[in-house]
Amino acid sequence: MIHYADSSVLCSIYASDANSSRADLWRQANSVSLPVTSLHRLELRNAFYLMAFQGRQTMHDAATAWQGVEADFAAKVLVETGLAFPDVLHEAESMIDTHTFQTGARSLDILHVASAVLLGATDFITFDRRQAVLAGRVGLVVMAI
Repeated sequence: MIHYADSSVLCSIYASDANSSRADLWRQANSVSLPVTSLHRLELRNAFYLMAFQGRQTMHDAATAWQGVEADFAAKVLVETGLAFPDVLHEAESMIDTHTFQTGARSLDILHVASAVLLGATDFITFDRRQAVLAGRVGLVVMAI
């Protein structure tokens, strides 16, 4: 069983935001290792510093959040998982005609769902309703927290 958490869930685990309490509860109940792709890394690091730009945390908080991610890589709580970006794009494009009109999914939503599919994930964890609907439509078990 492979759990795929989207970037918003991971961000809420490592940085304090409105969803952190729900993310922390989910994480405490699910101590499995989580795959992290290059898309996750990009979005997480950017999200931490964007939160500082927006005044929702300090630069020190952003750096500390990223250090937490790096520590969890070292502890194998997060597992760096390589995907060929052209394969992710191809998988994502195959979802657009069938699902975007019905779900309203954005490009990054589709890229995360495509990544989960390519990784062979069984479960998809997200806060995002559109992303959850898309994940369910392609056969993933959705854990909307």
